[in-house]
Amino acid sequence: MPDLYPTPRAAFRRPEIVKLGGSLVSHPRLTAVLEALAERGAPLVLVAGGGPLADGVRALQPRLSLSDAACHRMAILAMEQTAHAFADLMPSLVLADNPDAIAQAHGEGRAALWLPARMALAARDLPESWELTSDSLAAWLAVEIHAARLTLVKSLPTGGATPDEWARAGLTDPLFPAFAARFAGPVEVTTPEALLAGTKGSLAA
Repeated sequence: MPDLYPTPRAAFRRPEIVKLGGSLVSHPRLTAVLEALAERGAPLVLVAGGGPLADGVRALQPRLSLSDAACHRMAILAMEQTAHAFADLMPSLVLADNPDAIAQAHGEGRAALWLPARMALAARDLPESWELTSDSLAAWLAVEIHAARLTLVKSLPTGGATPDEWARAGLTDPLFPAFAARFAGPVEVTTPEALLAGTKGSLAA
């Protein structure tokens, strides 16, 4: 993987990933969250969950007897569709499907909104099952682009403090602790309300 920001290093900060849970699609403050993150701009990389579009894939699987592998690919495309929806709501976010496009958006001072299909469908280290969701994909991306921080934005507050506790509580998918363990930076969970209160500073919960 090439260095995301080869030159000039002093002009850039390492990317920070903010994963927006699919449940935020119906959250009353969704537009405010997108606006706040767009205003903050670089070095943010937003990852959209599949939301109701991924739920549609789940509902379709037993009806058509679809394989988990097919549903994995369809769910990634659901994330991509949600990203397009978020970009339509907030056009100042830059759609980006690879590290170079992310770096270009950040070079313009703008936040990037990840389109996952190009990278995730080509990956060989992602299990093709429902045990892997957009949370684990966000952690995978954090490793791929050498991010400095990963923040998961959930509609409801977490009752735990670690990825293992979040997975046991059903807040993340069961594979998330393993993917988070590969990432060297801090991993946090926050809510839309807490994020909006802290967007001028740290995104920590």
